[in-house]
Amino acid sequence: MAVPVQSQRPDPSTLTTLADILSSISALESDEADVSTSLSELLSAQEPINVALSRIQSLEPFFSDLNLEANLLSQTVSTTALTARRVGGKVRLLDEEMRRVREAGEKVGQAMELKSSLAALQSSMEMQDWESATRHCARAMALPLEVTSGAFAESAVPTPENHLPPAQTLQLVREQLLEIFLQHFDQASKARDAAATSRFFKLFPAIGWETEGLQAYASFVVDLVRVRAPASAKTSSPLYYITALTALFESIAMIVDQHQPVVEKYYGSGKMTGVLERLLQESDRVVKDLLEGWEEERAMKRKLVDIGSTSYQTVSAQSQIRKTASGTQPVDEEIVDPREIDKVLSEVAGMAGRWSMFRKFLYDRLGDEDNFEDEVSDNAGNDSRRSPSRPQRIAQTRSTQSGSEPEDTILDAVESSASRQLIDHALTTYSLPLELWYVRTTLDKAHRLSSPDLSQSPIITTTPDDAFYILKTVLMRLLSSGSAKLVNRLTKQLQDVMDRDYAAVIKRKLDDVYRSGASSTSASMREKVERDSRQSFIILLNDLDVSSSHMERLVKELASSPQIPQTFLDAEVAEAKEDVLSLANVIPRFRSTLRAGVEQLFNQLLRPKLRTFIPDVYKDVTYVLDDDAYAAAEYNDAVRKRFTKAWESLVEGYKDVFTESNYRLFFGLALDVLVRPWEAFVKGLRYTELGAIRFDRDLRAITSYLSSQTAFGDVRDKFIRLQQISTVLNLDCEEDVEEFFNGSGIAWKLNEQEARTIAGLRV
Repeated sequence: MAVPVQSQRPDPSTLTTLADILSSISALESDEADVSTSLSELLSAQEPINVALSRIQSLEPFFSDLNLEANLLSQTVSTTALTARRVGGKVRLLDEEMRRVREAGEKVGQAMELKSSLAALQSSMEMQDWESATRHCARAMALPLEVTSGAFAESAVPTPENHLPPAQTLQLVREQLLEIFLQHFDQASKARDAAATSRFFKLFPAIGWETEGLQAYASFVVDLVRVRAPASAKTSSPLYYITALTALFESIAMIVDQHQPVVEKYYGSGKMTGVLERLLQESDRVVKDLLEGWEEERAMKRKLVDIGSTSYQTVSAQSQIRKTASGTQPVDEEIVDPREIDKVLSEVAGMAGRWSMFRKFLYDRLGDEDNFEDEVSDNAGNDSRRSPSRPQRIAQTRSTQSGSEPEDTILDAVESSASRQLIDHALTTYSLPLELWYVRTTLDKAHRLSSPDLSQSPIITTTPDDAFYILKTVLMRLLSSGSAKLVNRLTKQLQDVMDRDYAAVIKRKLDDVYRSGASSTSASMREKVERDSRQSFIILLNDLDVSSSHMERLVKELASSPQIPQTFLDAEVAEAKEDVLSLANVIPRFRSTLRAGVEQLFNQLLRPKLRTFIPDVYKDVTYVLDDDAYAAAEYNDAVRKRFTKAWESLVEGYKDVFTESNYRLFFGLALDVLVRPWEAFVKGLRYTELGAIRFDRDLRAITSYLSSQTAFGDVRDKFIRLQQISTVLNLDCEEDVEEFFNGSGIAWKLNEQEARTIAGLRV
């Protein structure tokens, strides 16, 4: 029903005109009509309301009946609930009494079981039935502590024979069994009775003496290691100390491999830790004795003192360059024989290698490396820096974890063992300085004994093959040690050695070739000296090129060698390969010295001759040709013939003596110097249509000839600008140069201005 909205009417007291009064009266009449309509609608809608009220009043008796029934039901349920509460309370009291009776019965039963177990235990011990005694003791130990130490058991279990409380009796029996088992185990281990040893070994954990059993077992296996120690040969033998360590580590590895399943079967997973620690202690003792004996027998400290006074002739003084195949210099007596150093280095690397393989075996056998590394990576997060070694990651993880797994404890024992420290000390103290001395000494000797190897083509000296044979030997020995720390340190220092003692010496030899030029006044003598100097210079450049190839091949070969994953831990393999690959950093130094030497040779011998090369080739040549002149030029082919003859005389004696790579560099330098003056020269000529065709034929013939002189295919790239000059010269007279330049799709080396200038050369 709509309610009329009164419009805002003015105050009658403010009405001053007849029109306002009439308008107000009209508005009041309209509002009156709206109110009347609303009242009529309200009165007409009252009937449905009355009907609804009548229906509700008719339901009143029904609700009264429901209320009465609900009250009756409530009274009935309340009575029943009160009865159930009284019955439930009594039932609960009965259940509690029954629980107490059962508990008392159980305690009585357990006390009787304790009493019978102790009695059976005593009986079994009297009959020396140790397995039955162990079972009865284990059954008694399995009872709850409140039973064995309770007041009821203390009053019910003791007998006239065993008047002590049951807990004390049980402890005394356990101690007696421990003493008996230790005696029998010791007797069996001394008699090497495997069955008896195994029999008593598995009894210890059943009666709660796991630690004591493992200690006895550890003493047993340590004694096995001592017994298996090899009978000594002479300590002067180069294999004595390596063989002794090999026997030691093989014995321990065999024990771990064969006995770990037995230990874990009866004692639980990870219980090999204590045994291995005892084995490592024995290893520490033997390794210490062997290394001390090795140091004394080989006089290692004296060797360190002796190598400190060594001087390297090729590093400290100028060396002679030109040598014949038989003209080697005599070698001074050396204070220290490199062969002796090589032997002791092989020994220490062999001993370190045996430790590394033993260590890797323990990691693979006892430690779950994959899961451990995932755990470490989760703790360390994403780090783009060089990852630490496995032992470092173990230490880092220990600081972030509240507990330690048994396998990790074992691996920690390996990393912190004295054997590891002794081996690392030997490598750092002796291997590192002696390897550097050995490499430097052999490189110095290779330089001093260097002579041309006439069996090689092109000719090189014996230096690269000798030097890189030694370097390969040293690197393979280094990798066989299995020490990631030594590999990292020595590869860095070897880079400096190869730079200072190898590349720098060859660089100084190159500088010395022409520095000590001939002073002879004889022309023939000067020519011979010049020829020999050039050959010596080229041979040294060949040495550098071959050295780059040797180094690149050696680094790739060693980095992909199966020796690395066999010797290093999985987490150290990537680091070892990275260190080996870092040796390739000396290759740019070789190539830099090589390029500087080739450029020096080129500038000194060839560049002066190239200044007049193009003018001589084009002497009396014109490209302003008519038909007869074109035919004559075609017949004579003067430009190609002159170029070929002059070029062959220019590079004669270089191609056969240079390595392919060096000749390519030398050849490229010659073309670079030749092409620019050639471009300038042809821009100073004039061309008829036939002359442009002749120029194009000459250029193509020369390009084909030069391409045939080398096995590499970058000659034509150097002639692109000349070929584009020829293209512009051979355009039709009617063709617009600018339009052709922009729409031809050619990758122009010329700019548009140069193209217009060249087109202007046509007549």
